[in-house]
Amino acid sequence: MRDVGSSTEIQFAEIEILTPKAEAAVRQPALNVKGGLSVRDARRVEEFLGENFSRKLALAEIAAVCGLSSHHFVRAFSKTFGMPPHQYVLDLRLDFAERLLADSRMTIADIANLAGFSSQSHFTTVMKKYRQVTPLQARMGKLNSKVR
Repeated sequence: MRDVGSSTEIQFAEIEILTPKAEAAVRQPALNVKGGLSVRDARRVEEFLGENFSRKLALAEIAAVCGLSSHHFVRAFSKTFGMPPHQYVLDLRLDFAERLLADSRMTIADIANLAGFSSQSHFTTVMKKYRQVTPLQARMGKLNSKVR
């Protein structure tokens, strides 16, 4: 049972505010691309990934949202969104994690877990590879920009 006003309750409230259901909308799909997803399927996939990015996802599960085979889905998704589904999900996870790093006092390990990374180490490796900073560097950079 959580105490009203406790640190844990504040963290849960922050997470609810920061959940990126509309995050996928930032990545505008190329609609009506030959060989790509239909407009309806693109919207379904965006919504599905926006709601489920933080859990383990199987390619077949995502493809089932559109009623396509995994192979056909990867090709159509890549043409529509300009990146494979795995990269798209990583971007959603990294965007969410960066917002948590900037706006919360949660540990990096907790943020990694909430964002859907298998471990803090995996989160650090992926962030360093795709954002060229570690989670701690990102947090410190955000804190420094708020102080100025």
